[in-house]
Amino acid sequence: MTAILHFTRDLRLEDHAALAAAANETRVVPVVILDPATSSRLRSSPRRAAYYCSAIAALDRSITARGGRLIIRRGRTASTLRALARAVGATSIVWSASYDAHGARVDRDVQAALEEAGLRATVVHDAPAVTPEETGLERRGYRSFPAYFERWMQQDIVPYDTVDAQLAAPEVSSEALPIPAEFGRASALDEQVDGDVIRARFERFLESEILHYAVAKNVPADGQTSQLAAPLSFGIVAARSIVAAVRNRRADRLLLTEERISIDLFLRALSQRDFFLQLAYFYEALDDVPLQDKMRRFSFSRTHPALDAWRAGKTGYPLIDAGIRQLRATGWMHPRVRALAASFLCFDLGVDWRVGREEWDHWLVEDEPALATGNWQWIAGVGADLAAYPRIYNPRTQTRRCDPAGRYIRQWLPELASRSDRALFEPGADARSPQLALSLFGTDDYPAPVVEHDTAARAFLERYKREVSVAAED
Repeated sequence: MTAILHFTRDLRLEDHAALAAAANETRVVPVVILDPATSSRLRSSPRRAAYYCSAIAALDRSITARGGRLIIRRGRTASTLRALARAVGATSIVWSASYDAHGARVDRDVQAALEEAGLRATVVHDAPAVTPEETGLERRGYRSFPAYFERWMQQDIVPYDTVDAQLAAPEVSSEALPIPAEFGRASALDEQVDGDVIRARFERFLESEILHYAVAKNVPADGQTSQLAAPLSFGIVAARSIVAAVRNRRADRLLLTEERISIDLFLRALSQRDFFLQLAYFYEALDDVPLQDKMRRFSFSRTHPALDAWRAGKTGYPLIDAGIRQLRATGWMHPRVRALAASFLCFDLGVDWRVGREEWDHWLVEDEPALATGNWQWIAGVGADLAAYPRIYNPRTQTRRCDPAGRYIRQWLPELASRSDRALFEPGADARSPQLALSLFGTDDYPAPVVEHDTAARAFLERYKREVSVAAED
């Protein structure tokens, strides 16, 4: 018997739920289909396209080393899979579930089309470490993260053993591997995407850097975070394996109290990833509709005079601008700074969280729309965060806490490299100084703040109280 393994965002062979399911058949034919939706997403982000192409090339090498052959096709998913099934004599097709609304609809449509053709189509959970069904209550997901985290920590996590899965090398035509230029403007990567390299880097993180995660998660210039966002989103590594390894590290009896706290915080971050995936799974409308009923009529704006300044990292608030510059330069932003930059957009500028999500989708390498929606809704105060009022971050206060020496700011804002600490912690302070200051940077001088935070925050909270109270009365 033959099964087709249709790779989506699960570009690896180790600890692979769909591969384990497909391996129940005698032969497993590995397939990647570049459908119009996938190609469109890759065209929107050149850096993401380069990452994806490198990951596919690495997957191809891994399959070849195991005696198999990766079949590449371009076209519509259902019809392409039907044709391939006939060509290789497959009776079943297996793939990993998507969690964003569009991906979930595609999964259902493809599954229905394949079953109508007499094929067995199986969609399995692979992206989360703990599947939604394991934590779901009466087919409903958790809306409260603390309750979810408690349940999540109680679940056993056992990685799949796929070492002996037999991969076939069928004599059917295959198209060329994708290359970045196929998706528009090519973008270079800092390093080749390789699962072995990523796993080795994580092992080093697990050995030492995770013990200082409590600092690294809040202070972008100190310590190192795991850098797993992109590998997890493309399935280069398995979340199950990561969580199982972290839990095993936590069991070390020689850990100091502060080291155990750091590991617990990292586990909490991994759990929040699963939390947002299960929210998207149970509440498909979240893709564009706020989770909180009271926020569905709240009037965020789609524009603001300073929106382009925020996009360019020129708001006049150094920590926020440093984060945006880091994003545009590398395709990644430190997680703490992400929250601050998103808060500034939603509350200081009053701009719709979906505008921010769309902007970052162009620059981020990672590709998991369900997580992007969950995180943006959380920060915007319209999602799973059940605080009574939005959590509005003060960029001045956060700069002192997150970058007390100004190292992160000076790294990403060279125009501030020689400025005083006062200029970093009090945006606009130099401009207000009665002492004449000559510009050292000509037209590239750093801008004054585009809004006054205290005034903007108070105005937003007043409007929030008015509009939410009216919505509650209705």
